[in-house]
Amino acid sequence: MYRVTAPRPLPVAAGKLSSAVTEQLEQVDALMSTYREDSELSALNRHDASDAFPISAETFAVLAEASDVSRATSGAFDITVGPLVDAWGFGPVATAGPPAPDVLAQLKRDTGWQKLTLDESTRTVRKSSRAIRCDLSAIAKGYAVDRIARAIEDLGCQDYMVDVGGEVRVAGLNAAGEPWRIGIERPDAAGRVVHRILQVTDTGVATSGDYRNFRMEGERRLSHVLDPRIGEPVETGVASATVLHRSAMRADAFATALLVLGEREGIAVAEREGLAVLLLLRDGQGGIREVTSSRFRER
Repeated sequence: MYRVTAPRPLPVAAGKLSSAVTEQLEQVDALMSTYREDSELSALNRHDASDAFPISAETFAVLAEASDVSRATSGAFDITVGPLVDAWGFGPVATAGPPAPDVLAQLKRDTGWQKLTLDESTRTVRKSSRAIRCDLSAIAKGYAVDRIARAIEDLGCQDYMVDVGGEVRVAGLNAAGEPWRIGIERPDAAGRVVHRILQVTDTGVATSGDYRNFRMEGERRLSHVLDPRIGEPVETGVASATVLHRSAMRADAFATALLVLGEREGIAVAEREGLAVLLLLRDGQGGIREVTSSRFRER
């Protein structure tokens, strides 16, 4: 699901703008979809680990950014976590329950961001094991947002909002001549309620939350977001993490990582990386409290 909003009059015909957006989305899907057998990412996932795999400049850029965020967060962000997500029942095939300890141990051995080696000089990636499988769902939407933004800017559109699956980028001003208003949801599985309105321009905005996709296993609440370092659903008390950054791709990846890291580690990373961050945490009494980084408060 995507949406592009631009104040009229548009600098180009609406049909041309729509075609440019569709073209960018189709290109990203053809390269990075895990659901398409003919995507470049699917080919990489099938590839034997014996030799390097050449990839497009676009996919290489996303893998490189993912590697940088993984390094910055000590592995809290990891694009090789897909098999673990499947094992916990949040993939395309339902499972009967949590993975057995021996299964979990094996899956952990077959995941890890450091098991991917990128070579910029040859634009190739090498997997340390055939079992390594990449999933770009926590970064590719942000990348698509950035691609669309560049495409419509090339058509002369300087005031716009791009929204792809909840990851957003805005530039210029809205139809009222004011900064764009972006709603941050209150973490509530029962319905959609706005917690706070951000007035922003010339930035990407990405939010990762655990309140839409989860299930109960006895008394345990299992989030679809996993901590790659331990191979289990996160239980940090952070209900959602919102990141503002010029790059929607970077904001997308860090939003997931901060949800994994939790309050203390997450804010420490935000301060070190100079990120504008809003964390919404459960207070243990049914309420929500905010924690923000200094860059967010400045904005």
